[in-house]
Amino acid sequence: MSAEPLFLAADWGTTSFRLWSLAADGTVLSETSSGQGMTSLAPSEYETVLEEAIQTVGGGSATPVIICGMAGAAQGWREATYINLPAPLADVPGLAVTVPTSSGRDVRILPGLAQRSTQSPDVMRGEETLLLGAVLGGAGDGLYCLPGTHSKWVRVKGGSVTHFATAMTGEVFSLLSQQSTLSHFATSSRSSYADLPAFEAGVRDGLTSPNALLHTLFSVRAGGLLFKDCTSDDATARLSGLLIGAEIAGRAAAETADQADSVTLIANEVLGQTYETALAIAGIPTRTVSAANLARVGLFHAAKLIWA
Repeated sequence: MSAEPLFLAADWGTTSFRLWSLAADGTVLSETSSGQGMTSLAPSEYETVLEEAIQTVGGGSATPVIICGMAGAAQGWREATYINLPAPLADVPGLAVTVPTSSGRDVRILPGLAQRSTQSPDVMRGEETLLLGAVLGGAGDGLYCLPGTHSKWVRVKGGSVTHFATAMTGEVFSLLSQQSTLSHFATSSRSSYADLPAFEAGVRDGLTSPNALLHTLFSVRAGGLLFKDCTSDDATARLSGLLIGAEIAGRAAAETADQADSVTLIANEVLGQTYETALAIAGIPTRTVSAANLARVGLFHAAKLIWA
């Protein structure tokens, strides 16, 4: 018979849901996942989905649940309002929103973070839990990069998020490679382009001439038309490199001289290797923290701060 979990932790995204039952030391006792994310649920359906999942992983009626992600969005289960910067990461769990449930179960949703600046307004929801897992797990202060559809560059100082910036790199890559005039050339479906010379060339162009990005992007099309040895892998690699190079150039320029340091990547294996390669080309030292289990680790830290 399996041990009774002390906490239940859920990462509830836009298109996915994952639930873990956790022992007192953070050990995963059981887990389950589904495609029942925010876009497929009405607010009234969340509790039913959660309770059905709890039946799968195990947990008594009094076992509390901590949730991160889009369940706390305005369109989710219950809105968990953004916390303004500077935001001490250790204080985030104490500001979790309690969700009224018909069962009486203690369910709380972690808030996101907001940068309320008229010059650079920005928001994050979900990434704060990854940062919570990394920083409270010992990664410390510094500049963090969380690459993805919307890459986040986050400055942590004294355990607080003091500034962050979002780059729409992944989304723009998807749009350009699938819906623009470049889609006839950037057709490769490789999982990684970091080992291709065209990727390195694209990164270097993006780094040295980010202000010319609208021109260099068109070179993906022109190269495919003019040079018959330019393959779809080459075109897609160049597109990826240009966007990531421009992203890194933009963030490097925004960091002041006294903050010029290494970057901590929070990423999965493939995306982590891609950004490691691009940052190495830029001459920026990196260390990588796997994102694979970091949401769960962050949720466990949050649960301990709330209930333990």
